[in-house]
Amino acid sequence: MPLKELFNTKPKYVTIKPPTPAPPGGVETVERPEKKEIPDGLWTKCGGCGQTIYTKDLAKNLFVCPRCDHHFRIGARERINQLLDEGSFSELFADLRSVDPLGFPDYPAKLKRAQQESGLSEAILVGTGKLEGIPLGLGVMDANFMMGSMGSVVGEKVTRLIEYCLETRLPLVIVAAGGGGARMQEGVLSLMQMAKTSAALGRLGLAGILYISVLTDPTMGGVFASFATLGDIIICEPGALLGFTGPRVIQQTIRQTLPPGFQSSKFQLEHGLADMIVHRRELRSTIARLLRFHHYGGGA
Repeated sequence: MPLKELFNTKPKYVTIKPPTPAPPGGVETVERPEKKEIPDGLWTKCGGCGQTIYTKDLAKNLFVCPRCDHHFRIGARERINQLLDEGSFSELFADLRSVDPLGFPDYPAKLKRAQQESGLSEAILVGTGKLEGIPLGLGVMDANFMMGSMGSVVGEKVTRLIEYCLETRLPLVIVAAGGGGARMQEGVLSLMQMAKTSAALGRLGLAGILYISVLTDPTMGGVFASFATLGDIIICEPGALLGFTGPRVIQQTIRQTLPPGFQSSKFQLEHGLADMIVHRRELRSTIARLLRFHHYGGGA
């Protein structure tokens, strides 16, 4: 470019709109373009591949990433809607509420906050419903409520659901999602739920009633060490973290490098804990097939 052209007048790229004339006796104002805000929750970032996904499309895909197949954590009501026939769910024992037996600091406030954030009274919903026309008892945990920790009410609801299935001879399905283990704010009252739910499942097994356990991300602690791993058939979702204690805690304790994929659903399948890994799209049909194979709802 010749040197003289550097001093030529440059074309205008920006047009500045003059201010709107003020009305007689008024104050002059400058018009500014209206700022448009993006609504919260419109997009969701995948925890597996990092892709940003339109939330409505993600919901249509059962909250499974269309790119990497990462299974997002979902709430109890979403899970019920995915599994059961529309309008068939009837909640049981909805009046049970946690109390503060130990006077643990801030526990009542934490319970109230969890109820407001999750829309649930506790970390599990239990009831009856139909899956492809087959009646069953269903319990679904929700990690949004204090990380799905098991307090006395969670254990009581699970036990009462088991006893209800024992009385009515309905098959039982429980979807576990408890990453918080036994709820420390209730001390030994929380720990005893492990034994109580396990004993109730023992009675259900002696009666020959089928129990299918579905392990989702995360299933840990006292939930994992009791009713979650006592199913006649144990199904895992892909990529779920499953175990009693988290891998980081174990590695720091034993000071050894853990094998790749330790405590993943694939690891548990390979080591005999689980019977199958089932994609969320196939979960409903798989449970229905298993129920029919065991002569519920008209045979195989």
